[in-house]
Amino acid sequence: MSLQRFISEAISPWMKSGPGPDSDIVLSTRIRLARNMEQYPFPVFAPPEMAEAVLNDTAAEFSSIRLQTGSSLERLNMDDLNSNEKRVLVEKHLISPYLAERSQSGAVMLSPDESVSIMLNEEDHIRMQTLFRGFQLSEGLDFSNKLDDWTEEKITYAFDEKRGYLTSCPTNVGTGMRASVMMHLPALVMTRQLNRILPAIHQLGLVVRGIYGEGSEAQGNLFQISNQMTLGKPEEDIVEDLKGVVTQIIRQERMARDALMRSSRTYMEDKVFRSFGILKNSRIMESKEATERLSDVRLGIDLDLIKGISGNILNELMILTQPGFLRQYAEKELRADERDVRRAALIRERMELEKQSDE
Repeated sequence: MSLQRFISEAISPWMKSGPGPDSDIVLSTRIRLARNMEQYPFPVFAPPEMAEAVLNDTAAEFSSIRLQTGSSLERLNMDDLNSNEKRVLVEKHLISPYLAERSQSGAVMLSPDESVSIMLNEEDHIRMQTLFRGFQLSEGLDFSNKLDDWTEEKITYAFDEKRGYLTSCPTNVGTGMRASVMMHLPALVMTRQLNRILPAIHQLGLVVRGIYGEGSEAQGNLFQISNQMTLGKPEEDIVEDLKGVVTQIIRQERMARDALMRSSRTYMEDKVFRSFGILKNSRIMESKEATERLSDVRLGIDLDLIKGISGNILNELMILTQPGFLRQYAEKELRADERDVRRAALIRERMELEKQSDE
């Protein structure tokens, strides 16, 4: 039953409780901490019996956590899931593609609202992830530090006085922290300003990735911006640096939206309502086009051109129309052309439900 709850809905419960700060541009904030246990070899070197011991030790400790809501974490073992169930969890950003590929001794501990995800025996023994609505980097760091402090009372971390937390990948050594925000930046893309901004972001020690992190392509004008440096600065300074850059990007995106509405309002209205009409009526919809049209509709909602539809529709349909979810609802394997037909049908049905709820 627990598994079905986690894979049955595209929108995680933590995303439904209202908009967060600057949520017209920043969809979510994530803090991820990489940690390893001192007494065991890292997962990339651990023999099967060692990996199983790590899993049992860590899962037992995390099972005793009581979150602020009074709820506990639930454990899903990777070798108990089929390939599509794991794919759905990846599409919801609850596990990484790396963990999904592990055939043995991998697991994830999830909070009921899916705002806390703790991957076990991923690239590192422990990958703790916390998710927040909108732009909440300081709040995310504070909560993650509390979770980390609780864990450190139970588990002895692999730690070096000079280097900090030791990790499988050298790029995570030090704080072991990746702080990131998911941003919707259609106006900066349309005005071609993002191409000018990206090199400056990289020079500041930050990295811009697609919706599924490292190696993924940007879809639907969604970009994940995170720190690249984990060594040499405390977590608070890293977060403050990222916060300053994201604040400037938010300002630039808003200015670009205002400029487009002043200079090209008719063009913007046509772009938004054309995509809205196509989504409501299409019978075939490829994945790339769906993300582009959904981005237009979300922009139209934020600009108050489209009324009566929740901004969550972008978050929800961006996930709901991915291959894993389409396969889950079809309850059978689908060819690419069958996925395109089902994607279009699902979008039409979701749009109709939104219309009915507004009436």
